[in-house]
Amino acid sequence: MRRTVYNEDHQAFRETLRAFIETEVVPVYDDWFAAGQAPRDFYYKLGELGIFGIRVPEEFGGAGIDSHKFEAIMYEETARAGVSFGGSGVHVLLGLPYIQMLATDEQKKRYLPKFVTGEEMWALAMTEPGTGSDLAGMKTTAKLSEDGTHYVLNGAKTFITGGVHADKVIVCARTDAPSAEDRRHGISLFAVDTKSEGYSVGRKLDKLGLKTSDTAELAFVDVKVPVEDLLGEENKGFHYLGQNLPSERWGIAFGAYAQAKAAVGFAKEYVQDRTVFGKTVASFQNTKFELAACQAEVDAAEAVADRALEALDAHELTAAEAASAKLFCTEVAHRVIDRCLQLHGGYGFMNEYPIARLYADNRVNRIYGGTSEVMKMIIAKNMGL
Repeated sequence: MRRTVYNEDHQAFRETLRAFIETEVVPVYDDWFAAGQAPRDFYYKLGELGIFGIRVPEEFGGAGIDSHKFEAIMYEETARAGVSFGGSGVHVLLGLPYIQMLATDEQKKRYLPKFVTGEEMWALAMTEPGTGSDLAGMKTTAKLSEDGTHYVLNGAKTFITGGVHADKVIVCARTDAPSAEDRRHGISLFAVDTKSEGYSVGRKLDKLGLKTSDTAELAFVDVKVPVEDLLGEENKGFHYLGQNLPSERWGIAFGAYAQAKAAVGFAKEYVQDRTVFGKTVASFQNTKFELAACQAEVDAAEAVADRALEALDAHELTAAEAASAKLFCTEVAHRVIDRCLQLHGGYGFMNEYPIARLYADNRVNRIYGGTSEVMKMIIAKNMGL
């Protein structure tokens, strides 16, 4: 089926990105995998390539393109090569929307130029130990000082992607107690400098997958955050988080579709080369049927992902539509990648094969950004159920 989401500019970007991945990532990716993270200087290379500035206004050093289609191509090309860009994905997908939506002109002048170059990498700290998806239950606090010049931040966060290398972290904290009518009241967002006294990075978490993406625990002990680094208004943080969830969930959906498509490519290549009983694995009817079924699912996921992409670019993607796209694409990817690994036989269980790493990386898609169960709740509510 012919896709209509991309034009010639997008294809030119794809070619440039593919060449960059082949020269700058593929040769060293095994080293990143063993180290458990991409090196910090790699993010400067992404900045030089212009990856971080595509959607940043020109006045701050970006390209000023109001579209997520270049990000979509990044999902497709990294999946195709069986690699990732480390923990840098949250920098653009999670960090940038909050800066664009909430930062004042003065804050944008301070934040965005270094954001574009990779000099300051951003992360988002929402989840806390023991709270999981229940953000309204967060315990981290930010109390305004008596002289009104800064907030004092105390608490802890966990599962923070990009947390090891981050220079700035958008921290969600309570500036007021929840009200009897609304548990979500009282949450605010802050741009916290990771060099601040009292800020510390705890364990770099050992994950099942996403091995090159640094994920950490963070702790705040009397961290002073200048009032100039409050993002948006006090106590409206939960509302802000809700506004950006559709774009985050689109990113997960599109990434999952791209992984499923890549898995079919890996499996097709493998079964055409692998010989058993004097025949290629590809020559068996079961192989043909399995890959055909997987391709049909990928085609469907592509249509859903593309539709969500167009809606996102038109600023029309609703919470329910994003939830539906995430649910469908992540579940498709789960089934397709599992079946493609099976076609690899025992080699599919070896990390030297990209399908094995893809299998582990994909599993979190049905958890983070809201679990599949939460997505079903959102969809059902939208149906009036």
